[in-house]
Formats: sequence, structure tokens, C-alpha cells
Amino acid sequence: MSVHFRVETDSNLPLELLFRRSLSVDEHVASMAASGERAVGGVTAGQIAAGQTVTWKARHFCVRFSMTSLVTEVDHPRRFVDHQVKGPFSSFHHIHTFEPSAAGTLMVDEIAFAAPFGMLGRIAERLVLARYLRRLIIRRNEYLCRPRSGSGYPGLGPSAEEPGPSDAPREGSTVRRAFPGRTGRDAL
Repeated sequence: MSVHFRVETDSNLPLELLFRRSLSVDEHVASMAASGERAVGGVTAGQIAAGQTVTWKARHFCVRFSMTSLVTEVDHPRRFVDHQVKGPFSSFHHIHTFEPSAAGTLMVDEIAFAAPFGMLGRIAERLVLARYLRRLIIRRNEYLCRPRSGSGYPGLGPSAEEPGPSDAPREGSTVRRAFPGRTGRDAL
């Protein structure tokens, strides 16, 4: 069994910029600063690409975790997929999609995961993990959607963060919908 949830985030940022930020190890680390998450293996800075891995270390629930993710698919700039190849979950699968919206870009995260430890794991999925992971994704997306200017962008070149006249980011992002978890073997 697994838990599945979906988070939709509407952003005023251009699709290309948001896609690139989402593939940035540096942006991910910055968005997860509260848990002390850092990249310690595989691609540890800049952009990650299809076929590459990154190993994360972080503290969640006062426990240190290590998780290695593999990017299995990149369809630039519309979609990419990653999944856990080693770590605390029995399975963890994350589909990231990006599409134009009236605001700028609709970013959709679909996550399916299963906790280890049989019945105890299933209880933890329902009572704690689904809600906790959903909040992490929402926090990450809010960070990724923040407008920035003039600072350059690690791994993308010096002007990638400087908006042009037609793609100047406006304030904000909105989490449109955070769908509750559902279960099933074929959740994704």
C-alpha cells in the first residue's frame, strides 16, 4: 500500500524559470534550511539531470535521515520524475509537472510513498507522514516561487534570475489545492 497526495501551486514566475529552480540542488537545499537538509552525494550543487542521483541528509522528527533520489525522467520544461533508490521509505515517487496558467505557471507535485514497518508504518503514514510531507512540499514551493532579481543563479548562468521585460515576476504564489492522501498500490 502507499499514500498519494497532490499539491498544485500557481506562480507568477515564468514556466522555464520555475522548472529550472525545481531541478536545482541549491534551491532545494535553501528551501529545506529548517530541517538542515544538505546534498552529500551524487550531484551536490547546480542542476540535476536525468540519470543522475543526489543523496540528501536531513533531520526530521529529531532523527537524522539519509535518502538517495534518482531523476528518472526529464521532459524540459514540462515534467520531471524522481524516486528514492535508498532511504527511509519502502518507496517514494515524485512527479513534478509544469504548465502555463493565467497567473504564469501551474506547478503540480504528485507524490506516492510507503513507509516501512508494516502496520505501524501504515499508521504513521496516515497520522503523521502524509501531512508532514505535504507541508514540506508546500514550503518548498513557496520558496521556489519567490521573486528574486539581480543575484544570478548558481548553475544557470549570471542572468538567469534577471527578469526580462516580458517575464518580470510579480509578487507571490498561491497553493491552489493540496489534495488529501489516498491509498492504493497504483496511486501513481
